[in-house]
Formats: sequence, C-alpha cells, structure tokens
Amino acid sequence: MSDERTTRGRDGRPRSEEPPGVYDWPTTIEETSLWPVMSAVGVGLLYVGVAIIVIGYSISSFIPQWPGFVLFGVGVSLLLIGLFGWLYHAFVYRYWEYGADFHARLTLRSTMVLFLVTEVATFGAGFTYYFYIRAHPWPRGHIPELLGPVVLVNTVVLVTSSVTMHFAHRALHENDRTRFIRLLGVTVVLGAVFLAGQLYEYYEFVVREGYALSSGLFASGFYGLTGLHGLHVTLGVVLLSIVFVRGWLLDQYSATRMTSISTVSMYWHFVDGVWLLLVTALYIGASIGAP
Repeated sequence: MSDERTTRGRDGRPRSEEPPGVYDWPTTIEETSLWPVMSAVGVGLLYVGVAIIVIGYSISSFIPQWPGFVLFGVGVSLLLIGLFGWLYHAFVYRYWEYGADFHARLTLRSTMVLFLVTEVATFGAGFTYYFYIRAHPWPRGHIPELLGPVVLVNTVVLVTSSVTMHFAHRALHENDRTRFIRLLGVTVVLGAVFLAGQLYEYYEFVVREGYALSSGLFASGFYGLTGLHGLHVTLGVVLLSIVFVRGWLLDQYSATRMTSISTVSMYWHFVDGVWLLLVTALYIGASIGAP
C-alpha cells in the first residue's frame, strides 16, 4: 500500500487531484469514459425488456415475450459490466494512491444527494398517480389480500437491513473493520432475502390468484410502484455487494476513506424509507378502503 501523494497523472496534476475514472478503457479520449454510457444503455434495455414481458403476459397475446427476455438479459449484462468497469476504474484501481481529498468527498456525496432528489421526483410521480386513483370512487374489481405474512416479513427484513447498514458504517468510523465487514455482509444477505420475498409475492398474486397488471387501475399502480422499488433495491444490492467485495477481498476502506460506503448507505436508507411509504399507502391504505 503506497502513501505517495505526489505521483503525477497524464495531465501533470498530482493523482490526488485527478477526477476519478476519466482515463478508462475502452475509449481513447482522455476526458470521457464509455462505462457510464454502457450502464445507461443496459438500464434502458432492461426497462424495455420488462415492459415487453409484462405486456405480452398480461395485456396482449399478439406480442411475444421472448424478445423481452432477450432484451432483459442483454440489459442486465450491460448494466453489470458497465457498473463494474465504471466503479473499478473510478474507485478501485490504484485506490490507495489517491489522496483523501475533502472536496472530492463533498462532491461525490452532493452528487448522491442530487441523484436522490431525482428519485424522489420519480417515485413522487408514481404516488401522484396512485393518490389520484384513490381520491375517486374506489375502482371495482378483485383485490387480493395484501396484508399477508410475506409483506410483513419483507418489511422487517428491509428495516433490519437499514439498521445493520447504519452500524456497519459506524463500525468503519471506529476503524473496526471486522464488525464492518460482518454487518455489511448481513446487509447484502437481507437485501437479497427481500428481493426473493418480493418475487414470491408476485408469484402468489399473478400465478395463483390471477391478479396481473391488466386487472384494473389499482393493479397498474401497485405493480408499477412495487416493481420500480424492486428495481431500485436490486441496484442497491449490487452496490452493496461491490463495496462488500472491495472491503473484504481488496482490504479497502478506513475511517478516513469511506466515501463509497457513505453514498451507498444514503441510497440504501432511501429505498428503505420508500418501502415504508409503499406499505402505508398501497398495502395498508388499499386494504382499509377496498370494497
């Protein structure tokens, strides 16, 4: 591990002052990186694939589902490859050669805050749609029993994961790396358990009870909001897994080098908070007002 802070980069500046991730393969243009573009294309294909699968299954039998599965697989692959390359070159490669610059940390955290503001707007649009439906006479039609054991267990699991993430972050502040790694690993497992529970709930509703996206206005709002949240939790689990591998296998992070942990923690607490709103508005609210 090197503490050298005066190594010069390509532009003559000390490496501690270089913006992260700007000299990445596969581009030869020093000011840009193709990894974010690859990740964005992957996300776009993922959403299109999911839309084709849902439309083909629930709305129109004339649209085949197999192109959706192909696009979904390609999108997930591009997203994971893009995230790996982006994060590796920006924050992993030669990690200890870069200084712990205060302004860089502030910039990254501020960027995450701005990103979360856009996420508030995204979920806000979904909630606005739902509350618009809710303000009118409740749509008739079959609504399955929402407040079952699956949603209760999932809520406990996700809230617990937020607690373990908090104490993992706190352990790193105290330079207790062993406790940090253990709690971070528990958080990853709990996030995966939540996703498994969400998939099982969808299976119960769609396959066993026949409650699909085309089953009414509430169904569109329910699957739209919970599906959007599920995709965000999936991204959160991926990010948590990345920082877990970096901390466990690459021996990175310390009490003064934890910006990635701080930003991922902010994101994870956000998706946990959104879930509590979803449970209150969708599950509890719909159960109280259902005809």
